[in-house]
Amino acid sequence: MKATATVDVRVADEVWIVTALLHKKYPDRTDFTIDEIMARVKREEMTGKLRPGVYAHVVQHCVANRPPNSGRYRMLFETAPGRRRLFRSGDSYDPSREGAKIVPAREEVPPEYSHLLDWYRDWSQDSIEERIKNDPLLALYGDGKDLWADEHADEYVRRIREGWE
Repeated sequence: MKATATVDVRVADEVWIVTALLHKKYPDRTDFTIDEIMARVKREEMTGKLRPGVYAHVVQHCVANRPPNSGRYRMLFETAPGRRRLFRSGDSYDPSREGAKIVPAREEVPPEYSHLLDWYRDWSQDSIEERIKNDPLLALYGDGKDLWADEHADEYVRRIREGWE
């Protein structure tokens, strides 16, 4: 789909838009490679040409959980080396990116892409249960809670210390 941008699209916003398009097209995928995002930028032709800063934004400037290097957006999240998805509330991020832009402003998005802002609002509000189910570390939450279910922690410590000098 070739867009006719009616507003000047910032590079970071372009990166967010194409990543949102990928998420919407492939709802079963949790993330995308940098190459997949770059290929979608080229295919979309949002600004008529591939701008030189797009790759740096996908790799670094827009990635919330990487240390900022000039750009300090929180639009993408690095799920693994070379893999990205859109940032969601609750994701970890580099503290120096606190307060940085997460989503494009509606007035800065070409009208043909504005539906993505509404889609993102719903997508990013996934239930915590769904996120836990899909995250192997979060799925461990609560494991082991029955270890001391029948005795108080102080009693347990006292019991295991019996016989110590």
